[in-house]
Amino acid sequence: MKIQEILNALNDWAPMSYAEEFDNVGLLVGDAANELTNILIAHDTLEETIEEAAQKDCNLIISFHPIIFNGLKKLTGSNYVERTVAKAIKKDIAIYALHTALDNQINGVSGVMAQKLALQDVKVLVHKTNTLLKLRTFVPSNEAGKLRQALFEAGAGHIGNYENCSYNVEGMGTYLPNEQANPTIGKRGTLQEEPETAITVYFEKHKQSAVMRALFTQHPYEEVAYEVIQMQNTNQNLGLGVYGNLATLISEKDFLKLLKETFKLETLRHSQFLDKPIQKIALLGGSGSFAIANAKAVGADAYVSADFKYHDFFQAEKRLLLIDIGHYESERYTKNLIADFLTKKFTNFATSLPEGRIRISEVKTNPVYNF
Repeated sequence: MKIQEILNALNDWAPMSYAEEFDNVGLLVGDAANELTNILIAHDTLEETIEEAAQKDCNLIISFHPIIFNGLKKLTGSNYVERTVAKAIKKDIAIYALHTALDNQINGVSGVMAQKLALQDVKVLVHKTNTLLKLRTFVPSNEAGKLRQALFEAGAGHIGNYENCSYNVEGMGTYLPNEQANPTIGKRGTLQEEPETAITVYFEKHKQSAVMRALFTQHPYEEVAYEVIQMQNTNQNLGLGVYGNLATLISEKDFLKLLKETFKLETLRHSQFLDKPIQKIALLGGSGSFAIANAKAVGADAYVSADFKYHDFFQAEKRLLLIDIGHYESERYTKNLIADFLTKKFTNFATSLPEGRIRISEVKTNPVYNF
């Protein structure tokens, strides 16, 4: 199996096109055409991670955080980033980073936090914009069924929990083929009137290449009339953070105890207690101070994230409980999430060795310690 096959599956699961603009995701080091040995799943890629991968015969590291973030102008080993990248190149180990491409999936980093807390009716907290496109095309009515099915198979027509969604209008199309035309239906120089169906479907932007390929492959006309429009509608399954409800009300102190137990916390920081029960919870793995207003807007009783600064806690304004559980701690289950996905997707590969071929890194990469 080539490394590229794994990368294709990861990009289908957490498309790079949905990563935040500031981010640096995808294949950062290495050749995707290389034959795959084993995979190491890491939270961060450090020099120790490269050594661990080499010891475990892994030539692909799938890292949540990108080791190259602000760009590299030299590789002289003057800092930990340069040393890590140089070591990966020397040992021929590829590095692929997911980061906010996975953050923006409802079942991604924040989604796992919700699962661990057994939240119900989970929804996206901060919706990602400009992720949906609309295709409208015109096809001879007797060919409409075949074209619709091809578009559906390419990924169009998926809206929330519904598939094969389309809107169809019957009408009469006209066209006049010139002398250079090769009409599928009609004759050169003769005005053709043809019963047509106008098909409208929505699709996520990362599926555009596949949808357009299906359109041009299946459409019978020599020249295909179509339009693709950027939609302002939000995709209910894409965005940062999530919110949902606990099965029962819980006191503020009991909720903090639940967080400590669930996320294996030595300590946490929180805003002023409000002496009211907690049920609706907003969560965002990693740095989440930017979404405090969103947590308020959805009526959350508590917002759990990380990297809150001193003045961020004032934004609670006695409307909700703000809780900082730590950056690494909020993302601690991400490695398992990635490993579970790949194991299910590539079961034969994953289980082809007794010790497994998808290994979770044992290197401690959390740079923050508590005394």
